[in-house]
Amino acid sequence: MRYLGLDLGSRTLGVAVSDKTGTIANNVRIIRHNEDYDRLIGDVCDLVREYEVDTVVLGFPKNMNGSIGPKGELSIDFKQKLESVLSIPVVLQDERLTTKSATNMLIEGNVSRKKRKEVIDSVAATIILQSYLDRRDQ
Repeated sequence: MRYLGLDLGSRTLGVAVSDKTGTIANNVRIIRHNEDYDRLIGDVCDLVREYEVDTVVLGFPKNMNGSIGPKGELSIDFKQKLESVLSIPVVLQDERLTTKSATNMLIEGNVSRKKRKEVIDSVAATIILQSYLDRRDQ
């Protein structure tokens, strides 16, 4: 089974994909969307076809107290839109602190501030997807 991981930001969508065994997540790229979510749905559909994905894992940004804020509501809405056009499951994965983890990983890897800004969302998508894959195997 192959999984697609998504980190939905206000201007970009980070994308990651698993290997064919559904064991290891790898970052793919970011897609700039500037809140054009309808176009973004089409882009995700293209990725699902390109990578022959069986399940989409969408980051679900909850507040630290577990409540759902505006960004969480946006993810729920995006999930519903994806489900209306895809014939595969779309699951929400808690993404609290993934961007911070991604930033720390890149800093430890001596990635420049400019380069971090370019790749942070795809690295966060990789962390989201890998968290899902690891939890699924438990």
